[in-house]
Amino acid sequence: MARSSSGFVAGLTAAAIAAVGFLAYQASANVPEDLGKPSPSDSPAAVKSKAPAQKKDPAPLPAGSGTGQRVVYALGADRVWLVGADNKVSRTFEVTPSTVDPAPATYQVTSRTNATTGSDGTAIEHVVRFASVDGISVGFSAAVDGSTPQPDPSTRTGGIRQSRENGKAMWDFATIGRQVVVVK
Repeated sequence: MARSSSGFVAGLTAAAIAAVGFLAYQASANVPEDLGKPSPSDSPAAVKSKAPAQKKDPAPLPAGSGTGQRVVYALGADRVWLVGADNKVSRTFEVTPSTVDPAPATYQVTSRTNATTGSDGTAIEHVVRFASVDGISVGFSAAVDGSTPQPDPSTRTGGIRQSRENGKAMWDFATIGRQVVVVK
């Protein structure tokens, strides 16, 4: 049984590859010859702006979020900023909020755990805790499998999930005592 189903899958795969190849050939055969070639009269490279390129910050640091080295967590935006001592943002990223939010205030990182199991049963890493609400610890963490699903609204959890890459950055930045500023 396994042998015939693997042959069937191989056949389907070969047919799919052949179909994609045929479609790619058809598409390339119908491309106008001058497509992608710059015209001397309207080439963007021919007109250079003398103004410096400005990089727009996709998520500016919220006003009233303090000064100095800190983590800023915006509840309404579900976003975090890691801010250096020079008040410059070194990293910003979206997070998946927990079902329990801390009140807007300034907190400090109180504990950290490299790896554990979250209250939802998910293996997590880089746990950085900074608040407690009605006995529920609130902190940032990353699921080991990289997932960031919305939490079950019927359970009270304090885990604010982030990607593994952002979790590592948070872990390196948010040591014990580091300020965490929560804003609306």
